[in-house]
Amino acid sequence: MSDTKPDLELDLRGLLCPMPMVKVSQNISKVPVGGTVRAVATDAGSMADIPAWAKSTGNEVVQAEKVGSEYVFLVKRVK
Repeated sequence: MSDTKPDLELDLRGLLCPMPMVKVSQNISKVPVGGTVRAVATDAGSMADIPAWAKSTGNEVVQAEKVGSEYVFLVKRVK
């Protein structure tokens, strides 16, 4: 994992499925192509939802990991 700062940080703690994925979807266009969105969620469903959304939209999940009780994602905008 590189130390590159994401272009956008989203705090999605407390949101229930499918809202974390919806918020990432709504905000990905705010970063340039090649840019990244870092999202922190607390809903376990996001571990399935966000990668599935990324695959269906052609974006790339660079990181998806559980850190304590939180789920941290780094999503790269591909197009």
